[in-house]
Amino acid sequence: MKLASYADGSRDGHLVVVSRDLTQAHYATGIATRLQQVLDDWGFIAPQLEDLAVQLNHGKLRHAFNFEPDKCLAPLPRAYGWAVVDVEGGVRREAGSFSSPHQPLRAAARGELALAAIVGDLSAASDASAALDALRLLTFAVDWRLDDELLATQAAPLAVTPDELGDAWAAGRVQARLHALHNGAKQPPLDVSAMPGAALARLARLRALRAGQVAGVALGTLGLSLAPGDSLHLDLKTAAGASLFGAIDLELPAPAP
Repeated sequence: MKLASYADGSRDGHLVVVSRDLTQAHYATGIATRLQQVLDDWGFIAPQLEDLAVQLNHGKLRHAFNFEPDKCLAPLPRAYGWAVVDVEGGVRREAGSFSSPHQPLRAAARGELALAAIVGDLSAASDASAALDALRLLTFAVDWRLDDELLATQAAPLAVTPDELGDAWAAGRVQARLHALHNGAKQPPLDVSAMPGAALARLARLRALRAGQVAGVALGTLGLSLAPGDSLHLDLKTAAGASLFGAIDLELPAPAP
């Protein structure tokens, strides 16, 4: 299933289920209103959302509406923690606050790409297999840094269960291609590969993880120089070109005249 959080004036947004083709959505009201509720009681709530998603994908929900990504906050705006694991196993811990997929950036910054794995409760010293069992949802995120300071962590609009990734998910690995438009111009696509189970196990090496913590698997640094007035469109896609998590659209406001 594909989930998003629509902006409604609250800090966490309102949970919606999104169709597989990203065209339709339906409020999850009556089941859950926030994504954290789902993570806290996954075994009971997730099957109900799955049923709603099946009905939505088959066009059987009378109150479905057009999905509008620009109304989305991050899927989990306030996580219990955000830490990025690099290819060598190093861990960089950050605050668990995620910006919306279309929030402007305050200054030109370096973009560090990550696959974000949202976990349920996971015991300390769990191995990668147990971590995969506790994996609930995946999304795409970018840490924006100016020198060593984190300006923002921006998340794609959708959090999805691994089974929704199709051929991009196999044996616990995500394999996809990052497509970017810089000021409307296509950039060379970047092939990425990530194993979220290993990253979650690394974070749980010494302490338990609680439902709603997020582990990032580092995918590299965005090889673009941004300047005031620039726009950037980032979309992680399957080999066939289907968007996995929806797009991140960034604008860097031009200086005032």
